[in-house]
Amino acid sequence: MAKRTGWLGRLGRGLSRMEARLDERRAEVEAEATADVEPAPVPAAAVPETAVAAPVPGEPPAPPRPDPAAVIPWGVRVAAEASWRLLLLAGMVWVLMKVISEVRLVVLAFAAALLVTALLQPFVVRLRRIGLPRGLATAVTAILGFVVIGLVGWFVVWQVMENLDDLSNRLREGINELKSWALDSPFHVTEKQINDIAKNLSETIGTNTEEITSAGLQGVTVLVEVLTGMLLAMFSTLFLLYDGQKIWNWVLGLVPSPARPGVAGAGPRAWRTLTAYVRGTVLVALIDAVFIGLGIYFLKVPMAVPLAVFIFLFAFIPLVGAVVSGALAVVVALVTQGPFAALMVLLVVLAVQQIEGHVLQPFILGRAVRVHPLAVVLSVAAGGMIAGIGGAVVAVPLVAVTNTVVVYLRAYSRERRLAPASPTGPGPHGATAAETAAREARG
Repeated sequence: MAKRTGWLGRLGRGLSRMEARLDERRAEVEAEATADVEPAPVPAAAVPETAVAAPVPGEPPAPPRPDPAAVIPWGVRVAAEASWRLLLLAGMVWVLMKVISEVRLVVLAFAAALLVTALLQPFVVRLRRIGLPRGLATAVTAILGFVVIGLVGWFVVWQVMENLDDLSNRLREGINELKSWALDSPFHVTEKQINDIAKNLSETIGTNTEEITSAGLQGVTVLVEVLTGMLLAMFSTLFLLYDGQKIWNWVLGLVPSPARPGVAGAGPRAWRTLTAYVRGTVLVALIDAVFIGLGIYFLKVPMAVPLAVFIFLFAFIPLVGAVVSGALAVVVALVTQGPFAALMVLLVVLAVQQIEGHVLQPFILGRAVRVHPLAVVLSVAAGGMIAGIGGAVVAVPLVAVTNTVVVYLRAYSRERRLAPASPTGPGPHGATAAETAAREARG
């Protein structure tokens, strides 16, 4: 019985191995049959560009084509990504400049109002501290400020008109002296050459009469625009002095909520920078005008007071204004008093400007509005090209304020990333943040 059971077991195991071998052979036959069957043709439109070409008998298969985006170097791809964004920003800036150029009068009037408000606001604060209501303090400050500006303008015009005849006579005498000097100079200038130059000049004026007339009419248009801008600046100054805090809160309401705390903190700092710039510039310009005016007066140059006022006004255009006003004083001295007086005026102007650049501006303006000289030159040039003299005046304070805002927002963003979450919830934002910053500034 035991022998029979062992034989049956060996037979079953043999059958199992035989069945496994049959299954393996069947699979091999099916695989060979599948390989012999040719694939169905694929339409040409369905073949992708990166598909592998059919191999030619006797040649190695062609490598697959890479993705076009993978072929472009990483640096070129980054430059392309940055380029279209820069182009978009440049287009937005260009559109903004076009809009500003179309409403240049309004923009310059509002910018002038901001500068005047930064100068007059401390007087409003002092008047309110002694008990005057806000409206009365604003009215008194604005009226006194506008009266002083008007008196200065009237005084300049009066001095120019009073000295115009004397200046014309001295100018004629100076031209004759220059003519005599040119005839006696070693440059061998003849009287005929001088007469030819004068004749050509008169003929040029005669042939360009229409252009001169159109320039005069354009000057009348400019005068009307200046008067309109002055009225806009006056009204804007009144409202900024009276309702400056409400206007700022309204502007904060236009800012998106996530960015509102940062803008609320940057606003008071930007205003302090603008105020420091205006006060410092006025003080420096006053010192320049007084000392250069005294030098011109003691050298007996005519119209010393109007020239001093021009020096004061041109001092609001950094670097360029000092050069123009100093050159004007030197030319007047040269024509009216001769080369020696002109040389002495030049020395006085250079000495005062050196003291201004190395002592007065660093001491009065301080680090709050320090701008690199290259940035000053570029901003004045760009402002003059965009909006003329007004653009040159507001360019440097705009750069100083922008620098303050950018530095603060960068520090604020860094503190927000590093500071842990407040256990008492988020801090003040919007108008609340503006009022908190104002209280901190007053404190």
